[in-house]
Amino acid sequence: MAHGLYHYIKLAWKKPDKKVLRERMTEWRAGNVFTKVEKPLRLDRARALGYKDKKGFVVIRVRIKRGGHKRSRPNKGRRSKRMHTNKNLKMSYRWIAEQRVSKKFTNLEVINSYHIGKDGMNFFYEVICVDPNRPEIKNDKTLSWINNPKNQNKPERGATSAGKKSRGLRNKNPTSKARPSVRAGMGRGK
Repeated sequence: MAHGLYHYIKLAWKKPDKKVLRERMTEWRAGNVFTKVEKPLRLDRARALGYKDKKGFVVIRVRIKRGGHKRSRPNKGRRSKRMHTNKNLKMSYRWIAEQRVSKKFTNLEVINSYHIGKDGMNFFYEVICVDPNRPEIKNDKTLSWINNPKNQNKPERGATSAGKKSRGLRNKNPTSKARPSVRAGMGRGK
C-alpha cells in the first residue's frame, strides 16, 4: 500500500538517526535560546498542529533547561508547617516553552508546539506562531479566529494543548471533576 510523504516523515521520527540528531543538538546548544527557523523540522507534526507555509506563520525553536522545578526553601520567618518545599511545578516543559516564546515575541500568537529532541541538559521544542496583524492571516477564514481577543495570550492562560493537558482537562467524562481544572476548585467549599 502506498503512503504519502507525511507518513514516511512520521515513521522517520519514530526512530531518528541518533548521530545526526546529536550533531544538531550540539549546534542548538551553542546557539540562542530562541531561534526563528525557516521551515519546521518535523513537517508532519507541524502541519497536523495547524502550520501552513504562508506569510504570517513563524516557527521558533526554543531551548529549555532540564531539571527539577522544586521551590527553594524559604529563608525568612515562617512556622515550620509552611517551610516545606516538597511541591513540584505541575507545568510541562512544553507549556513553559510556549509561555516563554509568547512573552518574548509579543506581536505573535502561539498556536501549538511539539518536541524535537532532548539531551542531558536541555529540552528542545518548536513553537508554531502566527502574526495576527498580517492581511494573509486576517483574510484566511480558518485563521481569523486568532484576532478575537478571547483567543489571545493562550499560553499564559493555559489554553493551548500543552496547558490543557497539564491542567488535567483532557478527559471529558461526567464523573471526573476536572472542569474548570483540577486545581481551580481547591479550597472551595462543595
